[in-house]
This record gives sequence, C-alpha cells and structure tokens, in this order.
Amino acid sequence: MHILKLRDGEEFIKLGQALKATGLADSGIDAKEFIQQGLVLVNGEVDVRRGRKLYDGDEVEFDGDKISIQK
Repeated sequence: MHILKLRDGEEFIKLGQALKATGLADSGIDAKEFIQQGLVLVNGEVDVRRGRKLYDGDEVEFDGDKISIQK
C-alpha cells in the first residue's frame, strides 16, 4: 500500500498525478493509458477520467497496488 500525503494547502491531487507520484506510472502518458483502458479503480469503481480529483480518504487500485490519499 502506498500512502500519498497531500501537500499543505492542497485539497486534492489528480488521478494521473497520483499514479506518477507513487511510481505506478512512469510518465503522464502511461498514466493516461492505464486510466483510459479502465485499469484503475477509485474507491472500488472504474474511473476513466485522468483529471479525477482525489481527496483525503480516497483509495486507488491499479495492478494489484493500492494508494491511500491522506491529508
């Protein structure tokens, strides 16, 4: 499980950025592909929006890995 802490003053991080920040995607292009192919779950549901805003408490799943968003 990866824990991704939001920076001070930030309320959210975008889905594509979260995949890159945790190393689950090597680039923004890779993140976009994974998301558009329906391979990424947000809170247990497929989400194909790269710009999906993730807030404190959200969980992302991709390729057997999980990301927990925390403030």
